[in-house]
Amino acid sequence: MSGRRFNGSLPVAFENATLRIPLDQISPLRDVSEHIQSSVKYRQIAASINEVGIIEPPVVVRDRSEPNRFHILDGHLRIKILGARGDLEAVCLVALEDEAYTYNKRVSRIAIIQEHKMILNAVKRGVSEERLARALNVDIGNIRAKRNLLVGICAEAAELLRDKHVTLNAFTELRRMKPIRQIEAAELMVAMNCYSTSYARSLVAATPDELIADGKRKVVRGLTPDQMALMERESESLDREFKLIEQTYGADHLDLVLATGYVARLLSNARAVRHLAQFYPDIFSEFQKIAELQKAA
Repeated sequence: MSGRRFNGSLPVAFENATLRIPLDQISPLRDVSEHIQSSVKYRQIAASINEVGIIEPPVVVRDRSEPNRFHILDGHLRIKILGARGDLEAVCLVALEDEAYTYNKRVSRIAIIQEHKMILNAVKRGVSEERLARALNVDIGNIRAKRNLLVGICAEAAELLRDKHVTLNAFTELRRMKPIRQIEAAELMVAMNCYSTSYARSLVAATPDELIADGKRKVVRGLTPDQMALMERESESLDREFKLIEQTYGADHLDLVLATGYVARLLSNARAVRHLAQFYPDIFSEFQKIAELQKAA
């Protein structure tokens, strides 16, 4: 990160103060489709804003050529809702880097840890749990469960899952494990891109007794001791494979970026395209797929 630094060491990610910005100076990086606007999550956010206001400001970055214009990094739905309400301005955090461009193109709903933080912030501001439940159109028990979401979850595991769409009950399963195993489980969930309760439960079942939090081993019916031992061995094997992949991931990812960039440039050359299409149609077809994937990303 090349952002400003505080005391010569820690990089600063945002400008020093929030900024009230006219909505017509803020450009989205993606459209909020009618399908998204009709979703339950969109309606919940809209109800929350109408009831208690915006708890976490949207994040924007200045346009490099026009510093008085901004691009949304995080908060497309919030900005859309404000515009639909007739608001003319929004209080925003201004980021110093645009690293979130690629990431936020893929985000269309708030992750559960982000909801947890919003609920905590609302409670700190004096908003009652009953009012939040009405605003989000959910049972008050749901609000309390999300408020206490990270109780018993170690900070490292929470950081790994901060922007992931983990199920509420998956955190219940994570609490059954000791912190070191929670981190391993979170890494496996990210690596497998699987955040379901059933997967979290299988990780608990495959966890050795010494890594289970005291008194929190849940009996998995139908599994014999031999089957449990097999699951533990398979889990340990998967952990080792994950660590090996992690060691080379950075270099592999860089190679992939360079290769896809080269293919895209190659296909921008008309003579090269004609030659490939005429003499190597199979290769040309695969190159086109790679280029399309890069555009989609």
